[in-house]
Amino acid sequence: MSSDPVRTSRNKPRRAVVIGGGLAGMLTAGVLREYAEEVTVVERDVLPEGPLPRRSLPQAHHAHLLWSGGARAMESLLPGTTDRWLAAGARRIPLPTGLVSMSAQGWFRRFPEMQFLIACSRDLLDWVVRDQVLTSPRVTVLRRTELLGLEGGAGRVTGVRVRGEDAGERVLPADLVVDASGRGSRAPEWLKALGVGDVREEKVDSGLAYASRIFRAPVGSEEYPVVNVQADAREPRPGCTATIVPIEGGRWLVTLSGTRGGQPTNAADEFQDFARSVRHPVVADLIAHAEPLTDVVVSRSTVNRRRYYEKLRDWPEGFVAVGDSVATYNPVYGHGMSVAAQGVLALRRALALHGMGSPGLARRVQRSLAGPVGTAWDLATGQDILYPGAIGKDPGAAAKVLRHYVDRLMLTATGRPLVAKALFDVMTLSAPTGSLLKPEIALAVLRGPALKPLSGPPLSDDELRIAKEPRGEREADPADA
Repeated sequence: MSSDPVRTSRNKPRRAVVIGGGLAGMLTAGVLREYAEEVTVVERDVLPEGPLPRRSLPQAHHAHLLWSGGARAMESLLPGTTDRWLAAGARRIPLPTGLVSMSAQGWFRRFPEMQFLIACSRDLLDWVVRDQVLTSPRVTVLRRTELLGLEGGAGRVTGVRVRGEDAGERVLPADLVVDASGRGSRAPEWLKALGVGDVREEKVDSGLAYASRIFRAPVGSEEYPVVNVQADAREPRPGCTATIVPIEGGRWLVTLSGTRGGQPTNAADEFQDFARSVRHPVVADLIAHAEPLTDVVVSRSTVNRRRYYEKLRDWPEGFVAVGDSVATYNPVYGHGMSVAAQGVLALRRALALHGMGSPGLARRVQRSLAGPVGTAWDLATGQDILYPGAIGKDPGAAAKVLRHYVDRLMLTATGRPLVAKALFDVMTLSAPTGSLLKPEIALAVLRGPALKPLSGPPLSDDELRIAKEPRGEREADPADA
């Protein structure tokens, strides 16, 4: 193992620059502060002091599920993070025990815990991470600062050129630059300006739009499950979904989505009707008596886009891209945050093994990122390309054969715990997609479900009663005193 202390008698102090102060950027800064004396985060906005909205993150208004694969990665990067989320009001929801979900092949059963998710607002998720990282004196945030380009050449990135609100244009030298600027990253342009070759990019666009609204959760719903009705991409109509995620403060975040030709609008009087129009009306039924706390917010930036940085023949030393800068996914699958965390974890492993200044570090990290990126990409695009009007490359004959197998696997998972566990391991990015092809799983898939399909959502009588009682009725019930 190589040693790479922040400062030794032989080495000058290490400097690192992180482009972007979002979740991926803060996780990255949290790692780099262990290997660099100075970590500068270049952020175009002003980061809020608490769990509040960030202007450059409009998608924060919609449901975010942090799967267990991502939560474990973040906990490894910043120990104690999970307890902080829970103390601030987030919930750890066991899967599929705390999930009421209708897949394309039917309702999942609420088997005993196999994986888990963290449920809360995106603002809270980000703030808990940010609050831990920014306590370090080694981490500095340059707010309202624009990234103009990279410094150096095709062989090595030596820093960044920025323009701040007060300091004007200047160069920040760095031993390592990490692009965590997200969906709007201009890294291909920055690299091309240095003489690096063109980056191959792939897109799959289902035309998806999101509409979300927050409701006051019914009294007694503190342990309520996540409720979700998924689309069936094989039906000849737009893919529409409806989801309820319990979040902090006794609230339900309700998110609707629809692909091209079936997108929801921001009209409040159409919100419940849209929820009722999906494959099962359970979400509409559950919010029928709930009090809305916000207006409806709509977003349309949902294109799946992947940049194959790992395929470039020549990759400059001193530069790494992580998170949404590498790949973005249809948010309905909830993989963006988890992939970002696993990518930063790969960066930390490489730094621990080889040190910040080791030759080939950046290429090594970029190739390591391709694993979790590829798993999430296959899960998202394999479905999205099927929707009417979807724009993207035909997946080919091999992918179609695999899709038929996955369809059968999804059906089997509704009634066979062994296959359900394998599916949730992959869905939560806790295992690679190849694990779905293990002999014991393939044999179980061939046999099919062991249990008959459920005829409706597996909600308990108490869960149904809690949601269907008129607003305020439980507060007035003396039996609850």
